[in-house]
Amino acid sequence: KNVKPEPSQMKAICELAVMKCYYHNVAKYKEENATGMLWWEKDRHFWMEYAGIVTIGVDTSLMNIEVEDENVTITIPPAKVLGCKVDETTLTEDSFIVAQNSAKVEAEHQTEAFKSAKDKLESEAKSNFTLLAAAQQRVQKLLEDYVTNIGNSVGKTYKIKWIYLGGAEELNNAKSSASTISE
Repeated sequence: KNVKPEPSQMKAICELAVMKCYYHNVAKYKEENATGMLWWEKDRHFWMEYAGIVTIGVDTSLMNIEVEDENVTITIPPAKVLGCKVDETTLTEDSFIVAQNSAKVEAEHQTEAFKSAKDKLESEAKSNFTLLAAAQQRVQKLLEDYVTNIGNSVGKTYKIKWIYLGGAEELNNAKSSASTISE
């Protein structure tokens, strides 16, 4: 039986090799003169404490894997934010802290704060180079382990050649020390 590294299997490994990062943040909401009455103007001001989950990995549709004899060529894109969500279970009555003398906070204001919280979460994750590097290096390590194990099972030594798409080489070369990772 001819066993060799399977590109479809390798892509499946990449799809599973996502990192989930947990953030704890505070979003602020401030609207000046929210009541609109000249003689009795009031600002609307509150804070929202929340936890968010960001998923980081590589887009497998941009990957290319070729196996020829003992040579495996892997084209890999840079890791990126694949998903981002505010964990709604962390939002309770206690999550919202309304400033003293604030105008009334309605559901639509909470929704707006919620959206801006999600945007903030995503932009923080997208600019976290260390986290992106750790995610990409994790994917590469899992692929290397897979190829090595297949080789060991059939007595072959495969050589991997990496081709990096925009930004992936910098992430590969960064020696990461991301400590906020949970798998």
